[in-house]
Amino acid sequence: MLPFAPAADRNKEAVLDALSPHLGLRRRVLEIGSGTGQHAVHITEALPHLVWQCSDLADAVPGIAARLEAEGNARTPAPLALDVASPPWPLPAASDPDAFDAIFTANTLHIMSFAHVEHFFARVGEALAPDGVCCVYGPMKYGGNFTTQSNAEFDAQLRAGNPQSGIRDFEALDDLAYEQGLTLAADTAMPANNRLLVWRRASG
Repeated sequence: MLPFAPAADRNKEAVLDALSPHLGLRRRVLEIGSGTGQHAVHITEALPHLVWQCSDLADAVPGIAARLEAEGNARTPAPLALDVASPPWPLPAASDPDAFDAIFTANTLHIMSFAHVEHFFARVGEALAPDGVCCVYGPMKYGGNFTTQSNAEFDAQLRAGNPQSGIRDFEALDDLAYEQGLTLAADTAMPANNRLLVWRRASG
């Protein structure tokens, strides 16, 4: 049986609709924390100009590979084992002609520690091509405040399981992105009290 995330299935059209305006001119997407591979399959079916490179921790790679073998296409290559805490990533540098011009991650930054969030943005800075976009999907806080009571309760559940996890402050993420030369291009409300944040790197 293929790995399956009900939330990814429920929200796939909303994610596609929100991402599409930012991916129209991109050609190579790196997804961090692909989980089940569902985003790769759905988005490349809808946007046939994209190559979508899945990645995740090593123990998740076999499940992603199984989904891509069963449902993927020529633009969903074999998934990579990547750990944000273990630099450098084995990827083309930002200046390379084959560099990724989009990086996407969904529902990951609140699971990892903030130190790993810092590593994530540092690796984005190394790998994202000029004029590329970094797209982050998930729940956020603004000015230290939760957007809903349900997000506050979710944060408490996360921290009970791992005190280093938790819903991140938008301002902290924006600062980390800015340090890597990225400027906020969009902040879009999404289903289930999530947001899609998109930062763009200057063209040169």
